[in-house]
Amino acid sequence: MATNKETSLTKKVWTLATTLAGQGIGFTDYITQLTYLLFLKMDDENVETFGEDSAIPEGYRWKDLIELDGLDLISQYEKTLDKLSKEENLIGTIFVKAQNKIDKPVYLRKVITLIDEEQWLVMDGDVKGAIYESILEKNGQDKKSGAGQYFTPRSLISAMVDVARPQIGETVCDPACGTGGFLLAAYDYMKGQSQDKAKRDFLRDEALLGYDNTALVVTLASMNLYLHGIGTNRSPILCEDSLEKQPQKLVNVILANPPFGTRPAGSVDIDRPDFYVETKNNQLNFLQHIMVMLKNTGRAAVVLPDNVLFEAGAGETIRKELLKNYNLHTILRLPTGIFYAQGVKANVLFFKKGEQTKEVWYYDYRTGIKHTLATKPMLRHHLDDFVACYSADNLAARQETYNVETNPNGRWRKYDVAELLKRDKTSLDISWIKETNDDDDLTLSDLMATIQQKSDNISKSVIRLQELLKGIVE
Repeated sequence: MATNKETSLTKKVWTLATTLAGQGIGFTDYITQLTYLLFLKMDDENVETFGEDSAIPEGYRWKDLIELDGLDLISQYEKTLDKLSKEENLIGTIFVKAQNKIDKPVYLRKVITLIDEEQWLVMDGDVKGAIYESILEKNGQDKKSGAGQYFTPRSLISAMVDVARPQIGETVCDPACGTGGFLLAAYDYMKGQSQDKAKRDFLRDEALLGYDNTALVVTLASMNLYLHGIGTNRSPILCEDSLEKQPQKLVNVILANPPFGTRPAGSVDIDRPDFYVETKNNQLNFLQHIMVMLKNTGRAAVVLPDNVLFEAGAGETIRKELLKNYNLHTILRLPTGIFYAQGVKANVLFFKKGEQTKEVWYYDYRTGIKHTLATKPMLRHHLDDFVACYSADNLAARQETYNVETNPNGRWRKYDVAELLKRDKTSLDISWIKETNDDDDLTLSDLMATIQQKSDNISKSVIRLQELLKGIVE
């Protein structure tokens, strides 16, 4: 439950965001500048309160900004961002490709004043981390910001971590980490497992690893983890396209929701001799990368779109590899309406390296399930039955809830690997529960949200078609 301090500060930060939005300063730009300034303020507190040496070069610190106004403030701030973007370790990661997006002195002064009113460093890590996370989540909910693409529902992250069960001493990676939700959840899961100093130091400084190829996201993720006490000298987040080259080190656990769709324009072509097959499909390449990045006996939980389960060619090759040389033991089928990207049909694949698949267990949390972000978001308790059926303590103890005679709509069902390998194109796209029309049960708000989703999708498709036809019909 949020504390009063947490709620009050989040409200203040978001109220200012709304004010600045009216002046053309987008939420994402605002939060990025907030991040830069917050880091400078916390460094200053570390010097003033605890007598520590500043991590920031002389002449580019909080004290060098706080007394300035007008164009002098803008000039000093921009010099500071340029200088710190060239530093190494944590500072260089936080300020990677940093630029000022608030060019009016009066509004930059408002953000500085907001930050200066609080003592951030003395706040409990969970409190200041929760404040920052709530701001990131609010930003993700804003459709205009486009930041929702970085978000996986917290309820889904929690369930995936609960069944993957990362253990202190293990390494955990997210090769497309966004703002760090999976890494933070894994850290929270592991931090209470031991009081041994060496193990806790390893967890804080070495256990976690994340990649993202967008500088803005790397900044937000690094700050998110830093505010929780993770990576205080070197950020565990790297600004890299993880698909471009073979992994430098293998890891025990991978938790990920790689970006859907095609590779961004201008990306380097994939040329990976360690991959099982060459393909342009972004999700299949991420899946291959995750497969090869695992240590022997390492395990993964990965959110992937439906096409990964049925696409021919490269998709079939990779699925056969998963079934024959990995243990693809579980697939969780997800409903639409749980992601900010609309209409997405996705699954979570759970697999282990170094074992062969004997059977694949499916949990159908899609058929007949209705969620919307606005009125009926998916919460953690909605996945309680899946977590119980998964039986993370002992996979051999699993029991089907499906029964052809007594419970044909049971959501938990297994398929023998021999049966799956015989399917056309080795398709793993399987459903067995009879679909019913539950639209009558939807509220007016649910129906309006569905209509809005479909309308938005049509609008995007029309714009895309117009772009493709431009020049052809003229």
